[in-house]
Amino acid sequence: MRIAVTGSITTDHLMTFPGRLAERLVPEGLHTASLFFLVDRLTVRYGGAGANIAYGVARFGLAPVLVGAAGPDFGEYQVWLKQHGVDVDSVLVVPDERTARSLRTVDADGNEIASFHAGARDAARTISLRSVAERTGALGLVLVSSDDTRAMLRHTEECRAEGVPFAADPRRRIAELGRADAQFLVEGAEVLFGSEDDAALLHDVTGWSALGVLERVGARITTLGPAGALVERAGREPVVVPAVPGVVATGPSGAGDALRAGVVAGLAHGAGLVDAARLGCALASLALEAAGPQEYAVDRRRLYRRLLTAYGRQAAGALIPVLATAVGPEDRP
Repeated sequence: MRIAVTGSITTDHLMTFPGRLAERLVPEGLHTASLFFLVDRLTVRYGGAGANIAYGVARFGLAPVLVGAAGPDFGEYQVWLKQHGVDVDSVLVVPDERTARSLRTVDADGNEIASFHAGARDAARTISLRSVAERTGALGLVLVSSDDTRAMLRHTEECRAEGVPFAADPRRRIAELGRADAQFLVEGAEVLFGSEDDAALLHDVTGWSALGVLERVGARITTLGPAGALVERAGREPVVVPAVPGVVATGPSGAGDALRAGVVAGLAHGAGLVDAARLGCALASLALEAAGPQEYAVDRRRLYRRLLTAYGRQAAGALIPVLATAVGPEDRP
């Protein structure tokens, strides 16, 4: 199955401030605030919802097509993704813009000041999925993830017009849309992804109840943080897929993106929805322990052991055909 992932491509700059932001913020001086921080560490990571998910899907030999926009500074990042199995030839490089960038300063208490520059991202609205399919061949599934909202609407519309199955992952971008557009992004999706906060926002913006959403999508997967994920389908009992136990987060994880990647990869390789969600939770556990959202390796034995521990022998065994497709420097048959 040829999979396309539409979504943001960013570089994430994380600065660590050894002091406390609260000590620098004086309430009576906020009207003329000018803050300076001497940080002791700067870390630059590759990120963005679309790129993170494509990276994870590629770990299962599926060569996903990344659809998004970046600037001329995308060169090294582009090489990285290509080396890790992502088809980057449909990424639009915008000559006069930089790749989207997030800047975060985190203090000793975990408080942060963050800013985001969209840069080239908004040009994703000019990319046609039809031209992508002309280059790659027919698309079997498109995951429309968080991006410029006009790009998300265009890609959803193109999927409907061409009869291409799509999964919806609008996240907080749904807040920027009117009711009709928000409903348009979701209705007819094979799978709808979101967190608990996303779900509450979605109900508010669309005006649909939880049941109303389920009646309009094939399935809904809601991430529950440390509790795992909730799998729902209309007319069936909901299933909570627990997270892998005993995992300690070590950095900006991208666990939600890894979960989505695991689900998509599982479904593409023929796994059932609940089994695919288990694979997603297991992949998320690897991302939690990695230094960044694209810095985990998929060792099939390690992944199998996590599935075995969390879900039992039968569930882990059902995913062996998917694990057999895993690729990575640590993975040997």
